[in-house]
Amino acid sequence: MMKKKLMVLTMSVVLAATTLLAGCGSKSTSTSTGNSKDKDYTVKLGYYNCDHMTAACIAKDAGIFDKLSLKVEVTGNGKVPEAMAAGKMDMGYIGSGGLIAAQLKGSPIAIAANNHKGGSYYLVASNNIKTPQDLVGKKLAIGSKPEQSATWIEMTKKLGIPAEGKNYAPVDMSGLKDKYLAFKTGKIDGYTTCDPWGSMAEYEKTGKIMATYATIDGEYGVCCVLSVNKKFAEEHPELAKKMIQAHVEAMQYIYLHPVKSSKIFAKNYSIPEEVALMTIYKKTVGEGRTLTWNLETKNLEHEIVSLKKSGEITGDPKISDLYLDKLYKEANVGDFDKFVKEKVTPVFPEGMTYEQWKQKAMEIDK
Repeated sequence: MMKKKLMVLTMSVVLAATTLLAGCGSKSTSTSTGNSKDKDYTVKLGYYNCDHMTAACIAKDAGIFDKLSLKVEVTGNGKVPEAMAAGKMDMGYIGSGGLIAAQLKGSPIAIAANNHKGGSYYLVASNNIKTPQDLVGKKLAIGSKPEQSATWIEMTKKLGIPAEGKNYAPVDMSGLKDKYLAFKTGKIDGYTTCDPWGSMAEYEKTGKIMATYATIDGEYGVCCVLSVNKKFAEEHPELAKKMIQAHVEAMQYIYLHPVKSSKIFAKNYSIPEEVALMTIYKKTVGEGRTLTWNLETKNLEHEIVSLKKSGEITGDPKISDLYLDKLYKEANVGDFDKFVKEKVTPVFPEGMTYEQWKQKAMEIDK
């Protein structure tokens, strides 16, 4: 889902008998680098400044890439799909909607692993907007044709307001941080965004989250993914697998070391550490375990249906074309649900309040 969920990336695969970061329970098989060109190859990885893609900077700054002997150039780039399609980027965190649309147009990119299910996309409004109906006629950064956005459609359905852009003064703004700054300075009355730019409004008391996009018709889709350029996967399969492994280890690090993760997150996104903590709590406990590397076919199918319904994509994409299932299986990263059950739930059970979770997290990362 959450197609605008601008996005990012991190990944890796298996090193001989390597265990996943402290306390991580998935198993890995050894993968020697069979391609002599891999040794000096620098993987180009892109991500958006959206919380769903935080694994990119976590993998870099927590030393995961180094641990797996990966040379990675990490770039926060608002045009990740375009860069990958042009062969300027090997892997990237991007929205599933953008990837599917690009692939239908012939772009050589595919899904290497899941990154975030559901949506966790927000509609933020200024403090003087008291009811959903007050949004009508207001200047909102929701795109020039919001009625073609599954995310916007779902949120307006919940709020009981029209989806058509003609009922508002809609504007296009690509950068999430730019949206927030325009909102903070009073240039717009509201905007749609992923975190940390929803939590920032709450933290600085500049506005409030009026609606959250989590599911479409009560079902999870696939919000954003770790994508891979098919040419890179074909020419450097072992590096691609290692990148999937790094992606998984970074995600596990986020779940098990939220305070350390929030410090990295805050530094890379130039936000207060408290906002980073608020964001990580939402993605790992508050809104469920929405950060995940498991890619469920039914979720992807539901995503495609919603994208077609809203008009965001045309055509009939095939799951087998979208997802490099063989590459993912050979990475042997283990099952996300098993990891959560064995490692996360005993420490951070769902239902914890933010304060309870924060206290426990601080004890772990003293």
